[in-house]
Amino acid sequence: MQNHLILLTGASRGMGRAMAQQLLQPGHTLLTLSRHIPEGLADEAEAQGATLIAWSQDLADGAAASARLAQWLGTQPADRFASATLINNAGVIPRIGPLSEADIEDLAHALRVGLEAPMLLTAAFLHATARWSGMRKVLNISSGLGRRAMASQAGYCAAKAGMDHFTRCLALEEALKPNGARVCSLAPGVIDTDMQVQLRGAESAAFPDIGNFIGLKDKGLLTRPADAARQVLAFLQRPDFGADPVADVRD
Repeated sequence: MQNHLILLTGASRGMGRAMAQQLLQPGHTLLTLSRHIPEGLADEAEAQGATLIAWSQDLADGAAASARLAQWLGTQPADRFASATLINNAGVIPRIGPLSEADIEDLAHALRVGLEAPMLLTAAFLHATARWSGMRKVLNISSGLGRRAMASQAGYCAAKAGMDHFTRCLALEEALKPNGARVCSLAPGVIDTDMQVQLRGAESAAFPDIGNFIGLKDKGLLTRPADAARQVLAFLQRPDFGADPVADVRD
């Protein structure tokens, strides 16, 4: 049986947790990087015959996370895995409100987790696996807000827009290599997660678009995390994955 390596950030809750559960399959080695070890995931991995490596890793320190990943990847034989995939899923929404009222530390934390860490982890992953023989992929979980401006969301919008654009640059670079990685920054749709709860709970005076998010919930238009995870992982397996470096799972 071929062995496939998947590296996943933000696996402790929401769509990340759902993706982790669905990736626990025979022949898969799943390495998760989350601030908290996903509870119960080790038992699920054993039941499914999958290999799980779960790291407690604060992605606000992207340099430490990428150094740890590079060191681990450097110990793996170049022909051990038939494929290697990095899924940058972790992200946080800073305190909702105008940029002029932002908490500086909170904003810096959101940018470190949402943009700096994915870039550093991607750099470490691609460098460490450059001579691996198997297919390599990078899937960045973006958002429609990376492509559409919204008041009181400058930090989150900027992180996702930056993710989209560094993926475009990366696609051009990898296309020049004989075994370049396939890369895509994918918007997964609107998902019923803690982030949506945070958005609906914002102060209306500070968040002009709060009514839209309340309406999505009231009208049943939010996707369940498990369903969103299935859609994203199905997109990852498409033969044309990476043909468009910035995509939307709903397209």
